[in-house]
Parts: sequence; structure tokens; C-alpha cells
Amino acid sequence: MKVPTLAEMTARGEKPEILFWVGCAGSFDDRAKKITKAFVKLLNKAKVSFAVLGTEESCTGDPAKRAGNEFLYQMQALGNIEVLNGYEVTKIVTTCPHCFNTIKNEYPELGGSYQVMHHTQLLKRLVEEERLQIEGGSFRGKRITFHDPCYLGRANGVYEAPRTLISKLDAELVEMRNCKSKGLCCGAGGAQMFKEPEQGIKDINIERTEQALEVTPDIIAAACPFCNTMMTDGVKNKEKEAVLPVKDIAELIAEAEEL
Repeated sequence: MKVPTLAEMTARGEKPEILFWVGCAGSFDDRAKKITKAFVKLLNKAKVSFAVLGTEESCTGDPAKRAGNEFLYQMQALGNIEVLNGYEVTKIVTTCPHCFNTIKNEYPELGGSYQVMHHTQLLKRLVEEERLQIEGGSFRGKRITFHDPCYLGRANGVYEAPRTLISKLDAELVEMRNCKSKGLCCGAGGAQMFKEPEQGIKDINIERTEQALEVTPDIIAAACPFCNTMMTDGVKNKEKEAVLPVKDIAELIAEAEEL
């Protein structure tokens, strides 16, 4: 795949339009890698000049911060900010709302101020600028429900970009009873992704999956690699994985375009 690094472009005297911050999940998790690839295909199709940091990219520090290790978070954040400022990066896009929230809202106080977008925001803009055409394809008429990631929705107020993109697929958007500002967490946020849940009567991702099943969707759409994992686990718990796929917005668009 055509994915240039910022170091390669800088060596050629070139500057990309935007830096794609891949994130830990998008780099190492086998499921999330598919989201990364789908998004890269869309960027290439829209002829967006972009680059990644490659081996120069480290974890944003979000999991460490949420788990209470502020010292480790600041070490990771300051290292990233030094790299980003060294390349004079101004615009960043990420497929992970956790990276999006941390770089956008928490890096400025450590000296890293950038224009940060979530990939659904960038894709919506590319469609509006007619740099990217979306056809409904195999998703035309399908019932799709969208799960709002906490760090995208309630934390940053981004609700319409992913929903606009679903509507462009000519699909029927069916909302869960907890959606938008009243959305329900999948259970992965706040570093919960990396530990077993506390004792209780039900795992929260099962509760959220049951809310999705209530609206009888053909597809559960997500916009976060952590949410994708948690909702997929919930679907497997209900033994519905053969009939109810969980897809990222970028994957839906890439599949509709047969990329």
C-alpha cells in the first residue's frame, strides 16, 4: 500500500497535507489494522497528500493517563510533541477517538497545539469537497445502527459526521435508545480495555450490544477500534457474529466503493 513516512517526504523536501496518526490499535491489533488499511485506501482514492510517522510514532499516553500514571503519560506525550514539532506538523487525523481526544485537548498544555480531526470528520469534508464520491453499493437499504464512542461523542461533540457518512451509503440509520449525548459506553474507555471488568450483574458491552439488537440492525457501525472490539465481543456473546457484522465507518465506505 502507498503509505509514505514523514521522514521520507521531508527528505524529498515535500510536506504532506495532513499527518495520519495511526495509533497503537491501528498499528498492532489485527482487527484494527483492517480499519487502518480501509482509511488509507480512501485517502489515496481522494488523492490526499498524507504521511505517517512510522517507527517515530509512540503511544499518545492516553491509557497510562486514564489508569492514573500521569508521569508515564507526560513522558510519552512530551516525546511525541518533540517529534511532531520537529517536523512542524500542523494538521493531524486519527481513526482512534482516544488519540484524537488526547492530542486535541491535552497536548496543548504540554506545548503541542495542532488541528486535529477524527477520520469521520475528514471523510465528511472530502465528500463535501467532492474529492470523494460515495456510492451505496452493497449497503443500500441496509439497517445500520451507530454506536457513539465516548471520546468522540460526549467528550468532543462529534455526532453528525459519522451519521452523515452512513446516510451517503443510502442505508437506513436506526438509532439505539441510548445515542448521541445520551450514548452508552462500550466498556473500553478509561483504560478499562486492558483489564477484566469489575464484579457486577452484567458486562457493559453486553448491555450495549443488547441495545443494538433491540433495533434489529443488519450492521453495527463504529468509529473507534476499542468500541469495535467490545461490540464484536458482545455480538459473539449473543452468538450473532455470523449474521451481524461490526464495521468501522471507513470500512463501510471502502467496501461500498469496492476498494
